[in-house]
Amino acid sequence: QVHLVESGGGLVQAGGSLRLSCAASGNIFRGNVMGWYRQAPGKQRELVATFTHSGSTNYDDSVKGRFTISRDNVRNMVYLQMNSLKPEDTAVYYCNLVYPLGSNYWGQGTQVTVSS
Repeated sequence: QVHLVESGGGLVQAGGSLRLSCAASGNIFRGNVMGWYRQAPGKQRELVATFTHSGSTNYDDSVKGRFTISRDNVRNMVYLQMNSLKPEDTAVYYCNLVYPLGSNYWGQGTQVTVSS
């Protein structure tokens, strides 16, 4: 079993920055992909960014150049640095860990609100 805990959400003005953190605990093995997803009210959950255990990253086009994902494999942490935030970035942000064979884990989510 894997347990994910997010932190770092909050209220920020447009143009501001926030840094989200996610701590993973439990049965953590190599080969996983950690990432961030978000869900705005009335919308489906969507990919923000992912980071493989070997170092490859992937970003949604809407956040490229503004958000940076990083991870610490020793501490089993993943981070999301969010700069130049926009009101449309407002959502609940979820940490995710998935293994290639399909085991998929989610955190409880952290609210990010960007005011205009």
